[in-house]
Formats: sequence, C-alpha cells, structure tokens
Amino acid sequence: MVNENFNIENTSLTEELKIIFSNIISLLGENIDREGLVKTPERASKAMKFLTSGYKTDPKQILESAMFKEEYKEMVIVKDIELYSLCEHHILPFFGKAHIAYIPNGHIVGLSKIPRVVDVFARRLQVQERMTEQILECINDTLKPQGVAVVIEASHMCMMMRGVQKQNSTTTTSGFRGSFKETDTRNEFLKLIT
Repeated sequence: MVNENFNIENTSLTEELKIIFSNIISLLGENIDREGLVKTPERASKAMKFLTSGYKTDPKQILESAMFKEEYKEMVIVKDIELYSLCEHHILPFFGKAHIAYIPNGHIVGLSKIPRVVDVFARRLQVQERMTEQILECINDTLKPQGVAVVIEASHMCMMMRGVQKQNSTTTTSGFRGSFKETDTRNEFLKLIT
C-alpha cells in the first residue's frame, strides 16, 4: 500500500526519523553528541527516505507516459539494470542486476522507462521474489505485450554480513508471462542475457 503522506521533502517526517535514529544510536551505547555522530541521525533519515521513495511513485504511470504505437513484434531486452534495495527482514541492502524483455503487441515503451520501473519497486522494503513479480506484472498489465520476462540476480547483505556470512552467494529469481512460457522463446532470452 502506498503511503499518501510520504514525501521525500516532508520535513516533519525527517524530524521524526531523526529522533528514531538518535534513539537507536544511543541504545547501541554510542554517544550521540560525538563529533562523527552529531549529524548522523539527519543523514540517516534522508537516506532512508530516499531508499524507500518508491512508495510514492506509480510505476504504471511511468510506462504510460512513454508508450508508442509500433508494429515491431520481436524481443526487446534491457539487461544489466543496476538495482539497490533494502531487505524487509533486516533492513539491510541487497543489490544486483535485472534483465527484462518483452515482445510488443502494438505498443513499445521508451527504453529508459523500464529501469525506472525497476527503481520504483527496488526503493521499497522488499524481498527479491516479490520485486521480480511486481516488475513482471506491472509491465505485463500496462503494455499488454505478447510476453514478458524478468530475471534478477542479487547479493544480499543480510546473508553476507550476518547470519550464514556467505560473501560469494547470489540469488537469482525469474518470472515469465505469455510467449516467454514457450521453451524456445525463454531459452533465446536466457541465452541473450548470459
């Protein structure tokens, strides 16, 4: 659910977050008045607002703002889209790349809009599996293409810094709709992104 009161410029939200971050730092045993920490609560609140700014943006509107009638009917791939998100379980970063393809069905979309859609969903508290599905459904529902494919490869700091502490592990998630459910089409996509 989108928080209608969220605004990255909202100063009252910044002030509330500053108090919360000050309390966290103090509870951890640090001196909030120490030179290196004096401005940390404000910086952390601004960073958190930016990293969760996806709640205030409608990704369908991004796509609709640059849809064009076109009879092109072959695969369109945008690959290696950098993404940075926060794991909703530990509020630690996960980061990686998304590879997205669609086969138009009368409409194409401006290529920069696909990475913007990725950013909208990445800038929320997330799990990689849900984000993969959200990106897939947004493109499928808005463009109504013949098919859509999404593959995300990411490293999760919650696995690397804590817990199992496996620094070289990556997680891959995928989703396919329409013509990408056909083996030949899916395999062509997977070959082109590797």
